[in-house]
Amino acid sequence: PPLTAGGRVFLREPARLLNDADALHDVAGDIAEKVRGPLAVGCLLTFAQIVLPALRMKFERAYPDVRVRQFERNQGQLLEMLQRGEIDLALTYDLELSQDMTFEPLILVPAYVMLPAGHRFAGKASITTEELADEPMVLLDLPFSREYFLSAFHQRGIRPNIAERTGDIAVMRTMVANGFGYGIANMRPLNTLAPDGKPFVFVPLDGDLRPLTMGVALPNSEHRTQTVQAFIDHCRHFVVEQGVFGAGRAVEHQSIG
Repeated sequence: PPLTAGGRVFLREPARLLNDADALHDVAGDIAEKVRGPLAVGCLLTFAQIVLPALRMKFERAYPDVRVRQFERNQGQLLEMLQRGEIDLALTYDLELSQDMTFEPLILVPAYVMLPAGHRFAGKASITTEELADEPMVLLDLPFSREYFLSAFHQRGIRPNIAERTGDIAVMRTMVANGFGYGIANMRPLNTLAPDGKPFVFVPLDGDLRPLTMGVALPNSEHRTQTVQAFIDHCRHFVVEQGVFGAGRAVEHQSIG
């Protein structure tokens, strides 16, 4: 018969369990359907600094018997960690998810153009990819993310003017604020100051680029532990209560996968 999630934990970590009586107790609690024990949470590094600390603190206050470990990674790394069983779930976008994963959608996040505060387009209600064609671009150069951003141009037959690339969204914001070019992102921070204190603005991207959905990705399973389910429910309540970080609207509860 297929193993339950608790059974898989027993098989996956025998060495640790044999040497750690506390861990054995935690796993037994998981199998007994209690919200306790270890929980390994991955989070997409492009929005971890905005989302994860407050969300995690509220969860740990509500469930003090859960021991959370967090991992900030890019999308490719998160998907690999899920497939290898190194994390229980990941807060991320619906980008390149495989059929052996379930995705619990939380909120829609449309794309925005980031511009220096004094840019000639800064006061516009929206910007098209055609208007951006000749402007220098600071590309967020991360697996799957870059393909998503560039598709906004490619599907209209436009070749963007990529002037700079970075794998760090904070560096991208700072480069934009300092006039190196525009950037594209989906998750808006609560303030519009780059890490060095210089201002930038967000303008909606007008075009055919689909909004991303932020949610929780996890391996398909016939049985979901109470701890995992409690975290997913907490994420959903957090999104509704907080109205997340100037993003889009919450998504109705419907698992994908």
